[in-house]
Amino acid sequence: MKTFFIFLMICMSVGLKADDISVTVYNSNLGVISENRTFDFNKGTNRLEIKDIPSQLDAGSVRFELNESGKSISILEQNYAYDLVSHEKMYARYIDENIELIGKDGQISSGTLLSYGGGAVTLLMENGQIKIVQLSNILEINFPALPDGLITRPTLFWKYNSDFNGSSSGKFSYQTAGLSWLAEYVGVLSSKDTKLDLSGWASIKNHSGKTYRDASLKLIAGDIHRAQPKWGRQSAMKGLAAAESVYSGFEEKSFFEYHMYTLPRKTTIADKENKQITLFEPAASTVDKVFIYRPERNRTKVEVAIRFINSKQSGLGIPLPGGRVRLFQADDDGSMVLLGEDIIEHTPKDEKMNLKVGYAFDITAEEQVISQNRISSKVEDMEYEIKLNNRKDEAVTVEIDKRMYGFWEIIESSHSYNKKNINTLTFEIPVEANSTETIRFIVRLSYR
Repeated sequence: MKTFFIFLMICMSVGLKADDISVTVYNSNLGVISENRTFDFNKGTNRLEIKDIPSQLDAGSVRFELNESGKSISILEQNYAYDLVSHEKMYARYIDENIELIGKDGQISSGTLLSYGGGAVTLLMENGQIKIVQLSNILEINFPALPDGLITRPTLFWKYNSDFNGSSSGKFSYQTAGLSWLAEYVGVLSSKDTKLDLSGWASIKNHSGKTYRDASLKLIAGDIHRAQPKWGRQSAMKGLAAAESVYSGFEEKSFFEYHMYTLPRKTTIADKENKQITLFEPAASTVDKVFIYRPERNRTKVEVAIRFINSKQSGLGIPLPGGRVRLFQADDDGSMVLLGEDIIEHTPKDEKMNLKVGYAFDITAEEQVISQNRISSKVEDMEYEIKLNNRKDEAVTVEIDKRMYGFWEIIESSHSYNKKNINTLTFEIPVEANSTETIRFIVRLSYR
């Protein structure tokens, strides 16, 4: 374990009350914890054990500041122990040591442990015999003591120097993995596909190995830069456990180059829990339903998307953290039907949003190359044909996003087009009800 040296400066009160705890959660498997803790110190150089810490704590981030002036503490060494006791580790530590086994029949077997595994242990008995004991026949295993280095919970060990005796409180802060959050949105589309009622949840995962009771909660939305050490202990997040829904939403504000969401009340974030808290109250926005054909993604299907601008004029105008959006629509009897899901990135206000819902059932498309004419060794013409089939009883407009490569230009087209960017050719094609529209164009490609 690497040793970290921390010098703790004398400071005035930092504003946290006794036993206050503040939890700041990021999108990137990271939490920052600030607590007020009271410790008992002895004057001179001594050792202190600190428990009730997360199993995924980043020991290099630990910081402690005294709340009281006139006192001084220096941390000389810090060690973070996370080698927790288990059956396997007890056996491993007691190889070549004496243990005692009590069978289901009450018989006692005592000897030196030679090996374990496969549901059995091998003992060297006092008379020199080797005895293999099946663990299925064992009722109790007795080890003389807990081996050095094994602990029952993650523990920080401080070697410190103090100029006073007695209790003193201070701000104890650290980083931990195993905390993360993302936004979950629920949208209900109106029957005419023109209005979207959008509500948001903050979904918080805690697999840090600690429960934070009655904590002040802050969520940071944004992509912070993380420096990756060349060595370190990595911990993977496990699956979800219980879920809890509560009703009060967050207060949002800009913070540095990110957005911060602060819960205006205390909450408990239990370990191994997935917790949902209302992010914002439902807001209605004006939207458009659009049909998009991208032949490079799917040669026959046309996407359906909901498009709107995240502005006050449309009904929203709030920063939307990245997350999953589920879109529903009510049937005639009021029951909700899932239309589709999409993932959005962090989206500031006044930005255009495009939510992919699925693929249109009654609108299909087909693209094919009609001809290919090589003009020279570095130039060739490609003639494309795209057919849009509308089997609906109403007219629609289909957007075509055609991916292009290299140096290209359109030398002939049956319909007006737009060069969206260096790699994208676009059309907006009206298609009458129960009809087919054919688009033809010739692209000249140049190779250098």
